[in-house]
Amino acid sequence: MGVISNGTTLLDAGAIDSGIVTGSMVLIKTLTASSSANLTFHNGASDVVFDSTYKEYLFKFINIHAQNDGTNFLFQANVAGGSGFNETVTSAIFEAYHAEDDSGTPALGYSAGRDSAEETDFQHLNCGSLDADNDSCFVGTLTIFDPASTTFVKHFTANTNNVLNGAESDNSYHAGYFNTTSAIDEIQFKMQAGNIDSGQIKLYGIK
Repeated sequence: MGVISNGTTLLDAGAIDSGIVTGSMVLIKTLTASSSANLTFHNGASDVVFDSTYKEYLFKFINIHAQNDGTNFLFQANVAGGSGFNETVTSAIFEAYHAEDDSGTPALGYSAGRDSAEETDFQHLNCGSLDADNDSCFVGTLTIFDPASTTFVKHFTANTNNVLNGAESDNSYHAGYFNTTSAIDEIQFKMQAGNIDSGQIKLYGIK
């Protein structure tokens, strides 16, 4: 006996249909920075898909290099038809860091200065400030869940890592939600000061 969902055969005589792939990543768009003021993904523009096509979207940050020393990497969203990148956010952030030479005390703690409580500012994606050294960069992932929902708030989670103070690994975890039941269709990334000198952001849809 087969199992059929919405006209698609999922199980046939107890075996999963080989044509059904769950949890796979589909690359939608890659943006490459070159002294860029921001990198923006807008549904329907430049082949970007960020709508009800997928319930989960993943951004990958690859070797993001800051133009300015001591800055932060940020993001915000617009609801469909909105502008200004100023949606209301509540978020929580904690970090762990450790020095290359094992000096000092490795730390794990909450980052109270970078979280939000119903605020409309751009959100931090790092805890320790970014270095502009030639060999320093920022990496990580950001997941946004069901941005096209008109019933629920829009949750996000992120895990990132960057070089801190020229010789420390700073790992941070971020989670929160855009407190709106309107669909979100646009995400922007930028530095708090200066441009994004180089690096890539890849957007994936998760089946």
